[in-house]
Amino acid sequence: MKDLLKKIFTNEHCINTIIAINAIIIILEEYGIINNIILFLDYFTIIYFIGEMLCKQHFFGFCEYWSNAWNRLDGALVILSIPTLLDAIFPDLTTHLSFILILRIFRVFRFFRLAHLFPNFSAIARNFKIAMRQSRAILIGFAVIILTFSLIGCSLFSSYSKEFFGTPSEALYSTFRLFTIEGWYEIPDAVTETMSPTATAFTKIYFCLLLIFCGILGMSLINAIFVDAMVSDNNDDLIRDVKRVENKLDTLLKEKGIDPNLFNEQSDENKTDNNSAD
Repeated sequence: MKDLLKKIFTNEHCINTIIAINAIIIILEEYGIINNIILFLDYFTIIYFIGEMLCKQHFFGFCEYWSNAWNRLDGALVILSIPTLLDAIFPDLTTHLSFILILRIFRVFRFFRLAHLFPNFSAIARNFKIAMRQSRAILIGFAVIILTFSLIGCSLFSSYSKEFFGTPSEALYSTFRLFTIEGWYEIPDAVTETMSPTATAFTKIYFCLLLIFCGILGMSLINAIFVDAMVSDNNDDLIRDVKRVENKLDTLLKEKGIDPNLFNEQSDENKTDNNSAD
């Protein structure tokens, strides 16, 4: 019995099949297609996921289960799915406890379990975490820049455009739109609609400079740093492999009585000759 449960609730193919069925059910429910079969399959998938969580905790240990990031995500999604099951088992209870029905909206988050179907998603998630950590300083700095220019825009243009710069929150959203090159002509045109020609010219120059340096160059810099951090893990692995090969070659050369530094000197001389020839 124990082997059968382990085979059912820990088999990746079986889990992925249930995840795919669950995703289809959520889509159908959001379309308003609900019948007894759909409800049965919905409750069945919830019960299966609860059984999967409990069995994994039993077989692998409670602490080991929750120490894994994937398991924490799966466990949280299972817990958020329980209100849907409670509504089916205790309809009178959920009628009086309306907040339980509100929690049913979290069933949509079960869609995130489809991430298990993505190839190498664990590596992508790990690299994303590294990229976020390495890019944290520049992201915070860029957020400060957006906040600064939004307050400047609110001070300068609140009397000209209440829609875009009437309040700090509106100014923050409008500045963010400008930084993402969204509404880059609509917002300046609305601001300068009632300005004098001279003020209009300077205002449009201001928005053009803001778009170029913060929108185009700034966002490109953030994207470059983030992508570089995403692939840095692969680069580190390649560098370690190259160094490992170099160490093995140095060891072999020393066993043969050859000084490995001779090759480095010859390489430096070749570089010098090539530079002289150029």
